[in-house]
Amino acid sequence: MTQDTVKVWDVLVRVFHWSLVTSFAIAYLTEDDYQDVHVIAGYVILGLIIFRLIWGFIGSRYARFNSFVVKPSTALSYIKDIKNHSAKRYIGHNPAGAMMVLALIFSLLMTTLFGLMLYGVGEFSGPLAGVMMEVSKSTAHDIEEIHEFFANFTLFLIVLHILGVISASYQHKENLVVSMLNGKKRANATSKEDAS
Repeated sequence: MTQDTVKVWDVLVRVFHWSLVTSFAIAYLTEDDYQDVHVIAGYVILGLIIFRLIWGFIGSRYARFNSFVVKPSTALSYIKDIKNHSAKRYIGHNPAGAMMVLALIFSLLMTTLFGLMLYGVGEFSGPLAGVMMEVSKSTAHDIEEIHEFFANFTLFLIVLHILGVISASYQHKENLVVSMLNGKKRANATSKEDAS
């Protein structure tokens, strides 16, 4: 590593990120036709989210939530700065990216929770099967609708995330996709503490 770069994303964050991308794509594309694959991908996603929640408290500097989570007003102000092409560059997550991380974690948790409930109702399988056995058809239908809503909402968030990565890469003249592959970013950026 040179003096011009800094290690930002540890190997576990990078493996988590790309495993989540792969698992969500598999789960989304196998929803109707390959139930076993869909369920396995869902379990992998749940495991990855649980890992990320734990790593958010005990992980490396830029992986920890306290290094990047900001107030919603800070994130909204940052989004305005993006529109004006005056957004500050951050080594770790910028405020909009921080809010996206939280939104994706929440949406994926809801998707997997309602997926587990649906699996218990529809297939009488999974850890919630015993609890879900007495659920009415109407409630089962509602659970399916909520599961599908959060899956589609997650896809919407992913599109916004990709647009944000493209925008930040363009504005700050760095390839954030490569950063998530090799873990390195150009040095000399604003930290969360500087922005507070």
